Amino acid sequence: MDSFRTIIPIQKELDINHSNKVMMFGSCFTENIGQKLIDHKFSVSCNPLGILFNPISILQTINRIVDNKKVTEQELFEHEGVWNSFSFHSQFAQLSVSEYLANINPIIDASHQFIKSCDFLFITLGTAWIYEDTETNEIVANCHKVASTRFNRRRVSTAECCDAILSTIEKIHKVNEHVNFIFTVSPIRHWKDGAHGNQLSKATLLLAIDKICDMYSNCSYFPSYEILMDELRDYRFYADDMLHPSEFALKYIWERFSNCYFSEETKAINKEVESLNQALHHRPFNPESHSYKTFQEQTQNRITELEKKYPFIKF
Repeated sequence: MDSFRTIIPIQKELDINHSNKVMMFGSCFTENIGQKLIDHKFSVSCNPLGILFNPISILQTINRIVDNKKVTEQELFEHEGVWNSFSFHSQFAQLSVSEYLANINPIIDASHQFIKSCDFLFITLGTAWIYEDTETNEIVANCHKVASTRFNRRRVSTAECCDAILSTIEKIHKVNEHVNFIFTVSPIRHWKDGAHGNQLSKATLLLAIDKICDMYSNCSYFPSYEILMDELRDYRFYADDMLHPSEFALKYIWERFSNCYFSEETKAINKEVESLNQALHHRPFNPESHSYKTFQEQTQNRITELEKKYPFIKF
């Protein structure tokens, strides 16, 4: 503990390096960490079928990927001029059924191949609240602004959440026995549930993950929720909506994540990649100048040397 805050202790259990494959599912916090990994040239598949918030929808999505089950026309519906599926994010919305299927099914196939060989599977649980379609009795991943009267909203129990996670692990083990699971709970608060409802939801997720990690040696927990709630206990570390972490907070959590899962060699590679990314995004005053062309040549030489030394890194 320092003078002004409580530091969350994190036990280093795993090493992730650039030769590993990392697959990620979950809420928008997954996107934050996933983008950091992508920027640092890790091999990552992040939310291939879109953002997911509850453990049941994550299980359903992983089941589809493991089984390589393609989307059919019968799963789609038209609403306000576009086609969607209750199983997927609105990022897949299309103006026709054929466009929807042509876009999403190759992603499912590629994800099926990736999950069979990934080394780490990172899952961020965002909420224990779910929406059940009253017409089909199925839990949906996204309501797509369809009238709320069509859905029954409830909070899953700790047992239901635990069962979903267990089923997820067992499903993946059928195609990939060596994968390591990293779980976290999103630090983003779901304020529509109210302060108490949000806490009950997060507590449900935390209890379920804790039970799973006690059962499986290849499952670990990264305390992103606790880092923001306790280490960064100040609204200065939140975005303008006072619910999402600020850019500084995300950088800080990434630093804690790096210290937990990266070796000194991997962190050194990350610094070199960061330097090269900055060089590649540099905008000169005069692109035709001799000095800038020399700078470009030097940058390309650095990239070539790094890729030669670490063949699994690609710019």
